[in-house]
Amino acid sequence: MTRRAFITLLSGSAAAWPLAARAQQPERMRRIGVLVGFAVDDPVAQRRVLAFAQALAQLGWADGRNVRIDIRWSAGDPERIRRYAAELVALTPDVILATSTPATGALLQATRAVPIVFVQVAEPVGAGLVDSLARPGGNATGFMLYEYGIAAKWLGLLKEIAPGVKRAAFLQNPANAAGPAQFGAIQATAPSLGVEVSPISVRDAGEIERAVTAFAQSANGGLIVTGAVQAAIPRDVIIKLAAQHRLPALYSDHAFVTDGGLITYGPDRVDQYRHAAEYVDRILKGEKPADLPVQAPTKYELVINLKTARTLGLDVPTTLLARADEVIE
Repeated sequence: MTRRAFITLLSGSAAAWPLAARAQQPERMRRIGVLVGFAVDDPVAQRRVLAFAQALAQLGWADGRNVRIDIRWSAGDPERIRRYAAELVALTPDVILATSTPATGALLQATRAVPIVFVQVAEPVGAGLVDSLARPGGNATGFMLYEYGIAAKWLGLLKEIAPGVKRAAFLQNPANAAGPAQFGAIQATAPSLGVEVSPISVRDAGEIERAVTAFAQSANGGLIVTGAVQAAIPRDVIIKLAAQHRLPALYSDHAFVTDGGLITYGPDRVDQYRHAAEYVDRILKGEKPADLPVQAPTKYELVINLKTARTLGLDVPTTLLARADEVIE
């Protein structure tokens, strides 16, 4: 998305912004960088960034009026992430929004001075991004996506919706440091569920196609697709592979189930972007990231695509359906 297109998108909802936001006469133009871990043509990522900008506008910060928003879309590529992190820091912004663990890590390597607000980060303490949740201690703070332990919940849900699963491939992106710890949580619970789990590292569409095809050669398999893989590889590629090989798959992002995936369990990502705008506002008004605690999600969503379940020949337990926040028919 070009800057001009982004401003056009924002203008479409300008009428909904409060009068104070539109009438404010700023003393000077502020600058916000945004490092996105997704591709520029990803409509879900665009909606999330737009939600961030709209929330900023509600707080009185309108792009093109009293703030300039510079966006870089990395498509999950490690080299682009590093390059764009350096580019954004060179622009000397007042604050940068980072939308993944790799993006946050790259920015922290590039600067220890520019304030950073992150979203979609799993275990920021374990990843070495902050000293603690209550007292981040450096120039970064934000909103954690989930703790490593959620991976055990993923395996339990996969086994519940597809009891025949005896083997599970844990698909991870080696560029993301959270993978090994998440896999450790899965390993701890796998024996009690009678499932053999295997970590599989994939970086792009070619690798995941080869890995999933090889894994599917044996029966009774299922997939757990981590957020890091979801950021690096287009959703349609992953969903089509799971369908092609008739593999039950669990995701951590609602968008996958909306697009045809089987089941998802995770927090509302759009809500994180809105809350990130609140932290950016506070930093622009003088507060320090070190004094703003990292916040964890308070609500997780369980979403099931019943049509996909039927296609896979799965009879979803009524107890699981009753717990679902949303069922897609």
